[in-house]
Amino acid sequence: MCRSRTQTGGGGNFTEMASVLIIEDDVAVRSAIARGLADRGHQVATEATAMAGLNTVVAGSADAVVLDLGLPDVDGTDVLHMIRAVSSVPVIVATARDDESSMVAVLDAGADDYVVKPYSAAQLDARIRAVLRRSSAAEGSPVLAVGALEMNIDAREARLDGLQLDLSRKEFDLLAYLAERPGIVIQKRELLAEIWRQPYGGADKTVDVHLSWLRRKLGESAAEPRYIRTIRGVGVKLVDPVSDPG
Repeated sequence: MCRSRTQTGGGGNFTEMASVLIIEDDVAVRSAIARGLADRGHQVATEATAMAGLNTVVAGSADAVVLDLGLPDVDGTDVLHMIRAVSSVPVIVATARDDESSMVAVLDAGADDYVVKPYSAAQLDARIRAVLRRSSAAEGSPVLAVGALEMNIDAREARLDGLQLDLSRKEFDLLAYLAERPGIVIQKRELLAEIWRQPYGGADKTVDVHLSWLRRKLGESAAEPRYIRTIRGVGVKLVDPVSDPG
């Protein structure tokens, strides 16, 4: 593994530069994404087939895998099962399948995250950094930082400007999920699936109420947001209010 970490500034901005394996049969997509990730400091390897990608995973040379589902030799979901049988490397599924049942299936099969085509290198880079932060937490570096907000995943503690926040279990889980994906807009149905384990939908009001409670504890409101930003008709994201004042 060749992952490196840097931490800069008082806000604890955390970045990951990693060895990324892209398993994608479309040469144009593969080249564009590889170039975009390399420009962001990652070391990138690519494979055009499922079995070649699996061999690279087995060799243990990747910190994260970007796996296309529509591969020519083996279905991507089957490849995901094969990867999970031999490795715990974080896997981000890239797919043109945007129906909810497909998303739930790949998450249940062991994917750490997914992106829906078409996607940009910037979006994928953010997803990679998010899964690497979660991986680092599991390895004993459990602190996430977004601006002055810090979350210790193992201790289940959240602090804002150094002061501990009194969060319920679901509030903590929701805030942590957003903090692991800073700047990325998350759909409410994804939050319902991941936090409330309702993969086939549920009441958006559940998410809205918990977001309202979180905003109050973060010292903001929907009318005057700082950390939690709602993108009408799309979803919600967590941002550093200093670098993204809105």
